[in-house]
Amino acid sequence: MRVGIMSIAHMHAEGYAAILGRLPGVELIGFSDGERERAKQFAQTFELPWFERHQELVEAGVDAVIICSENAGRLELVELAAGAGAHVLCEKPIEVSLDEARALGEACERNGVLFMTAFPMRFDASVRSVKTALERGELGRLHGINGVNHAEMPARHRAWFAQRELAGGGAVMDHTVHLVDLMRWFLGCEVSEVYAEVGNPFQQGELDVDSAGLISLAFEDGTCAAIDCSWSRPAGYPRWGHLKMELVGDRGALSLDAFAQSLTVYSGRQERNPSWHGWGSDPNVAMLEEFVSAVREMREPAVSWRDGYEALRVALACYESAERGQPVSL
Repeated sequence: MRVGIMSIAHMHAEGYAAILGRLPGVELIGFSDGERERAKQFAQTFELPWFERHQELVEAGVDAVIICSENAGRLELVELAAGAGAHVLCEKPIEVSLDEARALGEACERNGVLFMTAFPMRFDASVRSVKTALERGELGRLHGINGVNHAEMPARHRAWFAQRELAGGGAVMDHTVHLVDLMRWFLGCEVSEVYAEVGNPFQQGELDVDSAGLISLAFEDGTCAAIDCSWSRPAGYPRWGHLKMELVGDRGALSLDAFAQSLTVYSGRQERNPSWHGWGSDPNVAMLEEFVSAVREMREPAVSWRDGYEALRVALACYESAERGQPVSL
């Protein structure tokens, strides 16, 4: 299977390139990107051909692409790939507006290609163990879920994350979609109402986007949920961030820490902080394996366009709620 990466603007492109090179039966034919210095470094690091124009990449003959561009503008890349008959794995959020998100889904359907949203936490071992416990009824009926997703300020690594026209928002746009997707997956139903407080208590004066949000959610089955998302971790934090959840049912409660399997590493240099190096399985590997399998078998991927669309719908409702100062019904 011939796979290409369209844009390396998103930092996840580096991890995907490393993994794709190890998957059996997959040939990473190269990547396309318009920023020369960034592209030269990427090509050298991964020893990959560089296509300066996205059109050149699809014309080289690809069976599938992974889109790692800025949040805004993914529609154009999806339309280009789908028009060439290439199946699509797209970074989250899949776009910055619902109209554009619908349009990219329609482009894939019109051209008969598959679309998968890049939600790797669906494939995390600890998350899957929670899903299994719920399916077995070990917690009984769920009454509440509390989710936390904190990380470093990503603009330190990719400036566009803090540019509203390219990112579509800040920490709420970046992190809410992950937790909402897991909650939808656990419950098997959609969010019915959102109330959000959104602000910028971190990096004040440096951003024109939000760096934190506190969100209350009501689901169609009556379950209540909360999300605490932020770019609150300092540059010296031992790892990029974390994702945690607490689930409470009428038969028990369960806590999830998706990145708990780690070792504390000390460099021996006083000026460097200790770091946490994960030793657990990499959910990105399982996600890419699922995408490749879905393409080979021509079946719906485990995470679909609908999953990306619904998560984006909630994130945008959070901003609407914060602006109006009242709950928003979906």
